Amino acid sequence: MAAHSPTSAAGTAGAPARRPRPGFGLLGPRRGRHELPPEQFGALELPVGDDGVVVGADAQGVPAVLGLARPVPFDVVLVGGVWTAQVIALRAVATGARVAVETGRPQLWEAFAQAASGGRQSVTLHDAGRVPPQGPSVHSPVLVVRDCGVRPPRGRAGAAPWQSVLTLLPYPGPTTPRLMADASLVGVQRVAPDEAREIGRTMNLPAADVETLSTLPDGVTLWCTRTARRYVTLGPTEHEVGLLGAARRME
Repeated sequence: MAAHSPTSAAGTAGAPARRPRPGFGLLGPRRGRHELPPEQFGALELPVGDDGVVVGADAQGVPAVLGLARPVPFDVVLVGGVWTAQVIALRAVATGARVAVETGRPQLWEAFAQAASGGRQSVTLHDAGRVPPQGPSVHSPVLVVRDCGVRPPRGRAGAAPWQSVLTLLPYPGPTTPRLMADASLVGVQRVAPDEAREIGRTMNLPAADVETLSTLPDGVTLWCTRTARRYVTLGPTEHEVGLLGAARRME
């Protein structure tokens, strides 16, 4: 073992002593950087799933997760039934989100809002065009559900960071193509054949999917963009069935 050098213990003569940096402790030894060549990047993959609301499972049983709490605006259009929108809203509340329902059909939402809130005002009901500012944040995300018919008026509470908007259309109407074109994601449940053809033109769906849309069972939704699509079956939990009943397309 080499003899201990007085010079190495006291530092090089004339060189300033190394002092600790405030908040960082002593300077440690210089080591080589931890580096990985590009061809090995695949080894860094982690089995982490999406974060959000489970809206069902596909034909392979893989859960479909809808990320509603986002740092960017997120618009969803759902051509379907109130039942599906309420399951999504209920699961959003379970993730810690607040839900503001803008509706012209309060009779369909009053019992749901009372049961889902549990005394915490997690779900609030508002007349069409009367949703006040919700103050969304990363710690208190908001889902605005717009149930205002096939020609919904322009909403005061639009999509914003940490505030997603789900526009529910019971069936397609004159403004549906525009709403779908502006949406980040579109969900379609069973519709009439002529309505399916119109949606197919708007969303660039293959002919096979257009034909399928008029035969979808209750509880099945085609979630799609203009470049991707996925059929999902929303299986309710026992609690959801007790609160909302069985899956249904129409009220």
